[in-house]
Amino acid sequence: MTPEKTSKMPVELATRTIKAGRDAARAAASCLAGGGLVAFPTETVYGLGADATNADAIARLYLAKGRPSFNPLIAHVGTLAAAKKIARFNEHSLKLAQSFWPGPMTLVLPKAESCPVSDLATAGLETVAVRIPAHPVARDILEAFGKPVVAPSANVSGHVSPTTAQHVSDDLSGRIDLIVDGGPVDVGVESTIVGCFGEPVLLRPGGLPRAEIERVLGAPLAQPTEEADTSDAHPLAPGMLASHYAPHTPVRLKASHLEPGEVLLAFGPALSGADPLRVLNLSPRGDLIEAAANLFGHLRLLDAREARAIAVMPIPDDGLGEAINDRLRRAAVPRG
Repeated sequence: MTPEKTSKMPVELATRTIKAGRDAARAAASCLAGGGLVAFPTETVYGLGADATNADAIARLYLAKGRPSFNPLIAHVGTLAAAKKIARFNEHSLKLAQSFWPGPMTLVLPKAESCPVSDLATAGLETVAVRIPAHPVARDILEAFGKPVVAPSANVSGHVSPTTAQHVSDDLSGRIDLIVDGGPVDVGVESTIVGCFGEPVLLRPGGLPRAEIERVLGAPLAQPTEEADTSDAHPLAPGMLASHYAPHTPVRLKASHLEPGEVLLAFGPALSGADPLRVLNLSPRGDLIEAAANLFGHLRLLDAREARAIAVMPIPDDGLGEAINDRLRRAAVPRG
């Protein structure tokens, strides 16, 4: 379906859902070429794709998500050669790209001189966020389309990120053109974002643990300045808004007990005396990989119970725990 060129979202689109496969990849590429919006799985979460070179399509994407236009988007490509057409690499960024792509790592890099990615997607910055996803469905779509695709998480902005096609439909049915159903995703938290426009800096923890990146670099990653990490005015990378990944239900962190009316997001052995009907466990055995994969799905399920609050048990901050805790802290920020 080719969308009308209008500044307003149609009252409702006839969102189609199709099973992943070669025919689906061709259908997705055709929809993207017509300026449409396509949700598809990556190894991290489901992304909402639009032609990264088409400002009208990107404007529709912002509108569909209710996403602030100053929040930059990640351009997804299929090969390192394609990435070099939109961004400039240095020794550090090239080493990271060769080590971890395809995979759950995004690099924020200086734009190439003839970068085709729309300024609307980069929020007017002189840098561009780029990633090569590992998921075969995403790679088939990128190959069929042949151009960069921006693909933020396929959910209403600020809400819990989607890890299944049903999650996408729950948030965006009627707002987008097509959903490619590739089953549940594997990683379950967004990509790790590393800025390489100077000294390599960790802008957002994610599906690739910090320790693996530092091992390849042979040095610690720098941290963003406090101003850059907390400012809602001009974030350097996706996912850096203070309130983000948030369910509608308030979130209470590091819970050692359950208050009346609360539901529990547990990790490891659940709190003593907690009603099993009010508990979802990220990983009863304390596995951070399992916890990351379950995080957004469990938050959505608990959010649907309309409790007074979601109490979250403490989670270790090592490995993928750093990314999980980052998402939970942002989910817990009060929203006005």
